[in-house]
Formats: sequence, C-alpha cells, structure tokens
Amino acid sequence: MQRCPTCRLVQPEINRFCTACGSRLGEELRLERDSELRSHERGQLNIQVLYGMVVMLVLALLFPPWETPPDQPPEFLGLHFVLSPPTPDAVVSRMLLTIELVTIAMAGLYASFLFRIK
Repeated sequence: MQRCPTCRLVQPEINRFCTACGSRLGEELRLERDSELRSHERGQLNIQVLYGMVVMLVLALLFPPWETPPDQPPEFLGLHFVLSPPTPDAVVSRMLLTIELVTIAMAGLYASFLFRIK
C-alpha cells in the first residue's frame, strides 16, 4: 500500500493517481530512484590513473622504438634512450612511436573512466 503525498489517503500499489484528490502517486519513490541512478552515473575520472598515463607517455618519448635506417632492411632495434641510439645510424620509428603513444593515451583514458571515483 502507498500513501498519497497530498491527502495522505492510503491507496493500493497499482494506482498511479489518488482516487480522492487526483494527485500522482509514487512520485517520491520515482524521484528517489532517479536521483540514485544519476548519482551512480556521475563520477570523476580517476586522477591517479591519469597521472600514470602521463608518466607512461613521458617514458615512451624518452625510450622510443628504434629501427634500422631506410637504406637497410627494416628491423626493430628495441627501446633505447633517446640520446643513445642502438647503432649510430639508427632512426626513431615514427609509426611505432605514434602507435605506442596513442595506445597509452587511449588505455589511460579508458582506465581512468573505468576506475572513476563515484
């Protein structure tokens, strides 16, 4: 049984409107459910995960993927510090670096959303 918010008359659960005054019934419950749903939907991104993403992006820039020069057959030479290439004529692989940076950024944003603070 539910009580009318206006005239306080007890009404069956099946009624949507009060039979005495015509007020809408169950409005308080509906408003409670709506506010609970909105509070669950809201949330701040997890800032610690975003900081971790920034650190990973900086590390990816400091230790880029190196490859052989264009005149040699393509070969991945590994991740070395930006100022110390694996061989004197090695070049930074722009394609692999772009893939690496985009993947880190997307994973960081997704993880910060997934582990958001409610």
